[in-house]
Amino acid sequence: MKLHNLVWPLIGAAAIIFSLWILYHELRGMSFHEFRQSLLAIPPSGWLLSGAATIAAYAALAAYDHLALEHLGRRVSLWFITVASFTAYALAHNIGASVFSGAVVRYRAYTSKGLSATEVGILVAFCSFTFALGTAVLFGFVLIIEPEIIERFASFLPIEAAFSTGIVILLLVALYVIGSLVGFRPIRTRWLNLEYPRPSVALRQLLIAPVELLAAAAIIYFVLPAENPGYLVVLGIFLASFTAALLSHAPGGIGVLELIFIAALPELDPADVLAALAVFRVFYLLVPFVLGLGAVLVFEHSRYVEASTGKDDQG
Repeated sequence: MKLHNLVWPLIGAAAIIFSLWILYHELRGMSFHEFRQSLLAIPPSGWLLSGAATIAAYAALAAYDHLALEHLGRRVSLWFITVASFTAYALAHNIGASVFSGAVVRYRAYTSKGLSATEVGILVAFCSFTFALGTAVLFGFVLIIEPEIIERFASFLPIEAAFSTGIVILLLVALYVIGSLVGFRPIRTRWLNLEYPRPSVALRQLLIAPVELLAAAAIIYFVLPAENPGYLVVLGIFLASFTAALLSHAPGGIGVLELIFIAALPELDPADVLAALAVFRVFYLLVPFVLGLGAVLVFEHSRYVEASTGKDDQG
């Protein structure tokens, strides 16, 4: 195996080890009994609402792929898009290096529908940018509405810095929208030709992109104790932790999510925070991962049967 193929796995492994080492020192006084009691304290309504938020989150992720295919001018059935998107994200969130692992699933799925490798590359880039756009929009609003949140991550920074950063972020998002309305020149590379989407597609990106993140953060919020600092603060912490987890390429962001959440919510019992994150991992990561593996097996089996039938017909 070449050295460059080991870079992302090594980065992910290092992030996991570092995060778990710090977590061990943060949580060494906690017992399994405390964690179990926190899980049992979650009311049935919290579990139900978190489950509903999970469905909303993955529905929004399917809309990412739908918009990307519309941008490409390709028609694929909504059912196929939903399953392909669900499987790609379910595996990518758990495996790590999400852009690359998700791309493999999408390549296998969408080339079976006639898309070229270049088109699949554009689709993956479009979905990744949609996620980044949603993160930027929500970060901007959180920093403007709840600028005090900056103190949870960097107490040495003034609150005014958070507010002004939020303004700058939203201005950059506005520049993207203007680029779509005006029709800025496309970005051309050796492998890809990235064009600004039509205004109707760009505006829907702004509507759909934040929904997945709002719903994903709600999974955690609904199972936190009632004395939590509020949804906007939880959303801001989720955006920071989930982005850090993706950048770390740690499979499932293990250790990274927990470390940032516990550090940013000092007013809550760490056992309660861990219990909420455990629910998030089960609903958003583990259950979709199992279902995604099943979808891959069914798809690959159907492709094998089609190939075998084609060979028999030719024979």
